[in-house]
Amino acid sequence: MKKLLLALFVLPFLFACGTKVERMDVDTTKDLSGKWNDTDSRLVAETMIQECLNGPWYAKAVKETKGQEPVVIVGTVVNDSMEHINTRTFIEEMQRALINSGKVEFVASSSERGEIRQERLEQDEYASEATRKAFGKEVGADYMLSGVLNSIIDKEGRKSVIFYQVNLKLINIETNKILWNGQKQIKKYVAKNSLKL
Repeated sequence: MKKLLLALFVLPFLFACGTKVERMDVDTTKDLSGKWNDTDSRLVAETMIQECLNGPWYAKAVKETKGQEPVVIVGTVVNDSMEHINTRTFIEEMQRALINSGKVEFVASSSERGEIRQERLEQDEYASEATRKAFGKEVGADYMLSGVLNSIIDKEGRKSVIFYQVNLKLINIETNKILWNGQKQIKKYVAKNSLKL
C-alpha cells in the first residue's frame, strides 16, 4: 500500500518534468520571466517611430527639401539595463517601422555599408562594365536615430517590479542638433510561484 501511495505521489512530478513545445503566432504576447522580450521590442519600436515621425521636425524637414523625404539611419542603441538584451533586434524593429511608414528614405547601417562596399570592389574586378556599380553614388543620411535602454528592478522575496525606459534621439547629422527626443516606459509586476521543482 505504501508503494502505491508513493507512486501516486511521485508520478505527477515525473510528468511535470517533461518538455512541452507549443507553436504560437509570432504576434502572441506571452511573458514568462517578466524580462524584456520580443513583444516589448516590437511595441516600443512601433510606438516610438510613430511619435518620431509625427514630431514637428518632420514637416519642417520636408518643407526645407521641397517635398523630398528625409533620409534616416539608425545608429547605436546602448543597453544600460540590468539584463542581457539583444539591441540588434530592437534596432531592426525600428528600421522596419521607419521603412514601412513610407515617410522617410532609409540608408544601410555602417556594417551593411562595409559589406556593400566590398561587393563593389569585387565588381570592379570581376563584373562586366555594363553591370558593375560605381563608387561615390551612395546617399548620405540627413538624420541619425540613436538611444539608450535602461531598467530598474525593485525586488522583495518572490515579487519584483521591473521598470524599463527607452530614450531615443533624432539628430541632424550636419548640425548635431537634436530634433526629437522620445521616451517610452514599460513597468511589469512579476510574482514567482513558491513551489519550484
